[in-house]
Amino acid sequence: MNGRIGIVADMIVKARDVVVFTGAGISTESGIPDFRSPGGIWTKFDPEDFTIDRFLSSPETRQKQWRILLEGGLIADAEPNRAHLAVVELEKMGKLTCVITQNVDNLHQKAGNSPEKIYELHGNMRWLKCMDCDLRYPMEKMVDRYRSVDDIPECEHCRGILKPDVVFFGELLPATILKQATFHATRCDLCIVIGSSLIVYPAASIPTYAKNSGAKLVIINNTPTPCDSTADVLIHHSAGEVMEKILEEVKRKL
Repeated sequence: MNGRIGIVADMIVKARDVVVFTGAGISTESGIPDFRSPGGIWTKFDPEDFTIDRFLSSPETRQKQWRILLEGGLIADAEPNRAHLAVVELEKMGKLTCVITQNVDNLHQKAGNSPEKIYELHGNMRWLKCMDCDLRYPMEKMVDRYRSVDDIPECEHCRGILKPDVVFFGELLPATILKQATFHATRCDLCIVIGSSLIVYPAASIPTYAKNSGAKLVIINNTPTPCDSTADVLIHHSAGEVMEKILEEVKRKL
């Protein structure tokens, strides 16, 4: 692994335009479970409850989701880990063009990456959004306000349904964010995938766009991905340890 870490460090030093693409695996070291592994989100919750059709049509589903939010089931007070902090260091070095993430946990912002450099393909759990008027409410404040109330919150402006501002099954990814992410992916010369299984589309297409446009592709993930055969460097190991070592090498070479 050390040899591959040195190769990735050389790639970063030589690159002019680095895009980092992250998935749930970068946040597992922060105590946030991924979706498909044993003990992951889908072993605890019914994926059907996270379809947009059921959410809109079923008050019982909305009530169930609100109980999950009150219990902190999807918005645990997690802290960024070594992998998140390494991505911040890339930005401080002037190497990072942007972070494109499938995650909704806000940990890239919390770690210190500039918000304008973060493209959240699946939204952010810090917000509730009205399905009628698009007004947004801070999740933390609404949870505190309704913690001792039996009712689930509704829009205070139009009484519309409030939904976590994340992409549910059956919803399209935010078009503007996807367009901007694709733009950067097709123009970078190095794409580093951290903690993504690369099986959830269309988000998982982003690294392929980068590779097909001539960029080098690095994949750092605990388990194999469908794109492993196209990677220039492949490291099956924990994101935190690998990214910490890569950054040490980059600093030594600069």
